Amino acid sequence: MNKILVIMGPTASGKSALALKAAKMLNGEIVSADSMQLYRSLEIGTAQPSAEERARVPHHLVGIWDIHERADVFTFQAMADEAIKDIQSRGKLPVVAGGTGLYLKNLLYGLDDMPGDRDLRKELDEQYDAPEKEELLQRRMAELDPDALEKFKLCRRRLIRALEVRLITGKSILELQQNSEKKLRYPELTAIKLEVTPDTLAEKIAKRAKIMLENGWIEEAEKAIANGLLSTPTAHQALGYKIINSYLNGEFDRDALFEKICAATRQYARRQRTWFRHQHPEALPLSVSEADDLLKTL
Repeated sequence: MNKILVIMGPTASGKSALALKAAKMLNGEIVSADSMQLYRSLEIGTAQPSAEERARVPHHLVGIWDIHERADVFTFQAMADEAIKDIQSRGKLPVVAGGTGLYLKNLLYGLDDMPGDRDLRKELDEQYDAPEKEELLQRRMAELDPDALEKFKLCRRRLIRALEVRLITGKSILELQQNSEKKLRYPELTAIKLEVTPDTLAEKIAKRAKIMLENGWIEEAEKAIANGLLSTPTAHQALGYKIINSYLNGEFDRDALFEKICAATRQYARRQRTWFRHQHPEALPLSVSEADDLLKTL
């Protein structure tokens, strides 16, 4: 069996529930494609599957790293490929589910074949891979490659990669990508892109945020922050924890905390919707009910 099922979509759209249903129905195991679910001690805030859900269906790439580990697309692809191969070797169906668009794109289509230099990348990471250094990075890219800056300005890691390619080749990564044709790495693929209306998604986001806060997210965040979360290489990007830190510092009350988390999550979901709309032509845009019907045919 070489088939895989991929379920993608914005946060709170129902990916996890659909993946569980698919795995139970189709004798599968779930491979998370969520960059923040890799980390232990962020279980509530990153909406990791519960112990009961993991007992029902095996999950891979969930809660495997300390928050001080650096996550990157290269390591993720290698680990996901290994998990998929292992699942297939046991005659089961890999169900890849998550909302980290860059991870999914590179898992399905491959890492870019642009030149790289490990020593240069390390140097650039030290110079620019921190929130307080982002303005400096953007100024340099504005001088060297303004088009790449415009395209990647919301993702510091991709911007650093574009700078690396520019320094090595003297050309824009965008120019080089135009001559690179991407093909699916997993030809026997069924991909679902969950479509939820903005109003419905906003309701789902609010409901989930309320439950997460009631279930101990603030206490979880407080412990993680005390353990250095906000100065970690990549785990600091987990949505909501910086907002909770401001709440813990007395900058606003509990009601404002809830509203700020919901607003930040809606903004993130809009970026995800835009990404999946343009980057994944292989995925079928389906509602949750339509996706349920599709599973019955697989």
